[in-house]
Amino acid sequence: MIVPMKKIAVLVQSKDADSTLKTLGSLGVLHIIHRKPPHGKDISALEDDIDLTDKAINILKTVEPDKRKDKPGPTERKADNWKLKAQHVIDLQDRLSRLEEYGRIAKNEITEWQTWGDFNPGEIKTLAEKNINIHLYRIPIKKIKDFPASAIVKKLQVKKGIANCAVISRDKIETSFKEIPLPKMGIKRIQTRLSEDQKVIESIKNDMQKHLGCIDDFSAAKKMLQKELEFQEALSGMGESGSIAYLTGFAPDDKVETLLKMSKKEKWGIAASDPSPEERVPTLIRNPKWISIIAPVFKVLEIVPGYKELDISLWFLVFLSIFFGMLIGDAAYGIIFFALTLVAQKKFGKKVPNKAGFILLYVFSSCAIIWGVLTGTFFGQAWLPESIKPLMPALRNSKNVQSLCFLIGTIHLTIGHLWRAILKSPSPKALSDIGWVSVLWGAFFLAKTLILGESFPQFAKWFFIAGPVLVVFFTDLNLNRYILKGIGSGLGNLLLNFVNSFTDVVSYIRLFAVGLATVAIADAFNKMALGIGFNSILTGLATAIILLLGHTLNIILGPLAVLVHGVRLNVLEFCNHVDIRWSGFSYKPLREE
Repeated sequence: MIVPMKKIAVLVQSKDADSTLKTLGSLGVLHIIHRKPPHGKDISALEDDIDLTDKAINILKTVEPDKRKDKPGPTERKADNWKLKAQHVIDLQDRLSRLEEYGRIAKNEITEWQTWGDFNPGEIKTLAEKNINIHLYRIPIKKIKDFPASAIVKKLQVKKGIANCAVISRDKIETSFKEIPLPKMGIKRIQTRLSEDQKVIESIKNDMQKHLGCIDDFSAAKKMLQKELEFQEALSGMGESGSIAYLTGFAPDDKVETLLKMSKKEKWGIAASDPSPEERVPTLIRNPKWISIIAPVFKVLEIVPGYKELDISLWFLVFLSIFFGMLIGDAAYGIIFFALTLVAQKKFGKKVPNKAGFILLYVFSSCAIIWGVLTGTFFGQAWLPESIKPLMPALRNSKNVQSLCFLIGTIHLTIGHLWRAILKSPSPKALSDIGWVSVLWGAFFLAKTLILGESFPQFAKWFFIAGPVLVVFFTDLNLNRYILKGIGSGLGNLLLNFVNSFTDVVSYIRLFAVGLATVAIADAFNKMALGIGFNSILTGLATAIILLLGHTLNIILGPLAVLVHGVRLNVLEFCNHVDIRWSGFSYKPLREE
């Protein structure tokens, strides 16, 4: 549920502003709203330092550790002076980038000049000072005779009728041919420079590998700086009136008493009130632990419901789990996901204090296993012997699964409108959502008729009669205004969303289509592999490779399908019917750690 918030105003003497913020930080309950844009030298310096740690961390994350047994591990285990070490890492990366860029340019130059042979450009310039001019040209062979007799034309290479020529003369020669500018150094000198640079590059990479142990220290420094920046921004963003400093923010309703007690102790002036309708209020969601396991999905998607919107965590968890099972659609894949989660938790579990993500993956994997058992799908269906029967043979029928998808979609969207109807009660406006429920069930039967070829039941027509009537008359019912204006608003709402209701129900068929594709891909690779067989070591190896590649591809694509289709049905289709716009921002109280 979304926790109710109170708007808090705190007044203190300006000289006590610093200590007040530290005290509020120790409580960790007040989300600060700046009274003025925070700025200042301290803030700019902290932002620069955070940027420094970010750059150093990102650089070190690209460095591959030396896995050779005869090489020692990172020696820089502690960043005693993180700032100097971070700057050193950045300087190393800048120098490495310049050397690598020069290396690319130099190699291109070698390729370009190797047809001319190796020579020293400096010697050519020295000869020019002695009135011996050497110029380079690329000339068609037939045109070489056009040079004056006083010039010596030396052909260095001929290719496709074009000659690379060195023209030697005492006097300046007038010619229409474009002279080739001399390189800065010869090929051997470039190669020597590249060799020297390569040694420097190796030295830089070794130095960066030694700093891999500083990543945790840089991360700790960044966290400390962010907390200090938050504090300085809160201090700079406070309002002032004479000798009085004041700040405003939001706190959960059940934490206001804590603030009031502290205000009495610290002699603050404090006021708590309900937020006004036009204010943007941060969103804090609290749910039982078993529902909170869905929170990591919202964090990954970076979506937050508005303060006045609804928390759909429960329904998101329930239906995304169902969607995961149907979209993956294979018991073997579910077992693999379950095993991978088990391995990941064993390896990284101690570093992750919140185990919600692991539990969520166990739930998703279990749903895939259940659906696979119900449909008799284990690394595909075609290869299984007929003696192995699915628990629900009806789910092997395409029409039955499509009908189930429409049913799931209709129930999903119905829950949204019934929820809104309950919130509107006892206002007659709740009847407009009951009307939309009626339209949705009419759309369900219409979808079965148009797509599955089933006959449209006679009673279903009443869904398309009663539903629109309720929507038109009760969407904007207000007896204090003109009734016709309310009817017009309801009619506009009906015209805008009537067709969408049908298409939203139909869109749930993607669960069938993607799930079918998963099974089809598995079956295709199975048939391809079994067609080769295990008659010899070579064919057995080829068969194993095909099976491994095919099912690995399916396992990789499965979660992507869930992200694209399963999440979409919750975040778009369902939320459109519950009127959630994801317009919120997270509650982040000032907190000292």
